[in-house]
Amino acid sequence: MELDPLLLSRLQFAFVVCFHAIFPVFTIGLATFIAFLEMLAFRTGNPAWSRLSQFWIQVFAVAFAMGVVSGIVMSFQFGTNWSNFSYAAANFIGPLLSYEVVTAFFLEAAFLGVLLFGRNKVPPGMHLFAACMVALGTFISSFWILAANSWMHTPEGTELVDGIFGVTSWGQAIFNPSFPYRFTHMVLASFLTGSFVVAGVSAWYLLTGREVDTNRRALSMCLWLILIGAPAQAVIGDFHGLNTMEHQPIKIAAMEGNWETTRGMPLLLFAIPDQEAERNHMEVGIPRLGSLILTHDWDGEVLGLKEVAPEERPPVWIVFWAFRIMVGIGMLMIGCALVGLLLRRGGRYWQQPVFLNVLRLMAFTPFVAVLCGWVVTEVGRFPWVVYGQMSHSEGLTPSLTGGMVLFTLIGYVLVYAVIFSAGIYYLMRVLRAGIESIDWPEEVHDIERPKRPLSASHVSIEEGGHGHARH
Repeated sequence: MELDPLLLSRLQFAFVVCFHAIFPVFTIGLATFIAFLEMLAFRTGNPAWSRLSQFWIQVFAVAFAMGVVSGIVMSFQFGTNWSNFSYAAANFIGPLLSYEVVTAFFLEAAFLGVLLFGRNKVPPGMHLFAACMVALGTFISSFWILAANSWMHTPEGTELVDGIFGVTSWGQAIFNPSFPYRFTHMVLASFLTGSFVVAGVSAWYLLTGREVDTNRRALSMCLWLILIGAPAQAVIGDFHGLNTMEHQPIKIAAMEGNWETTRGMPLLLFAIPDQEAERNHMEVGIPRLGSLILTHDWDGEVLGLKEVAPEERPPVWIVFWAFRIMVGIGMLMIGCALVGLLLRRGGRYWQQPVFLNVLRLMAFTPFVAVLCGWVVTEVGRFPWVVYGQMSHSEGLTPSLTGGMVLFTLIGYVLVYAVIFSAGIYYLMRVLRAGIESIDWPEEVHDIERPKRPLSASHVSIEEGGHGHARH
């Protein structure tokens, strides 16, 4: 049996991206949360906010390191597995990746050390500034990466001449039609991921009676953010779907399991797509609701998969079910937000064991939703590496063999398994130790503080110039 280098290369890149994606989406949200905690600590002087920030900075450091290590490999794959694409798109992709390094990595490198090790070594305002710069760096990094990736889905501002993409308008290429929706969607996903992880860990600590006051504060903040972010994500998702409907209608057809161009298309809640038979089995749906969601018209027309040749259709069942898992998790998030709001009365949101246990379980769901979203986005683009202009087979490295790709794929799996195991081990050590493990100077209360500070010069004057300042 001959190994297919194209299929294995796609699997290899998918594995690396899925492994890597869960870390940036967490650290972007967590970095913003940490910056907000530092702002509260700076404005109020309350050490509870500083201790909470210091604890989550430890978690951030582990996740950030794993994200950097796992992300480096992707750049190499552009040259090893997708050299034709890299050569053709170098005029656009190359500068964007370098802009990410110059604007995001350098910014994070400059201030990450201050954030991690600078507390009590630099002024509080500088530590707050470092936290804000690290958070800003994560957003800038995602901006350039999503601009490049969005261009591959909705290419604008470039012209393909003799197999080479030339940039005709940098503004149109960077701010391509799908970029605003995808960037906003990803930012909200990052906020929700960070919020649910912090909420889940805080709920775990509250269930075990650890640092109750501090974790109650963290849980309250996260529930407010979830209450805003989860419904907003549904709205942005709707706009994103309308944009995809306009520019990638076959992806929408795969997401909805729609084979025939139809008016008044139902919204399928359950189905088993059959790619060979070009139909679905065991359909369960709501009549006409699919057209209403996608076109905002009960009788709106939705393009079917049969409008293109079979070789231009994505694997329908993967896209179909990944989309439903993502949407289902989104509905659960909105449900948690509403329940949390109802439990606000009387402060019951942190005293209900059932709700706290639900939040513990929900801490894992944003990662699943993000992975499903990436599967829908990337698998739904098949067979194009640059939508409508360059196929996967055209972008593949010509001399690549299936054996070579399989060997490297196995190597990546083994190495990443070690990295993931080590990262999770250290992460769990930090989480088990908890906030109480943070070494913090004891607070000096007003009753213990002298009314007038005793300086060395003051003592010297009173003791005839021979006294010492004793502490």
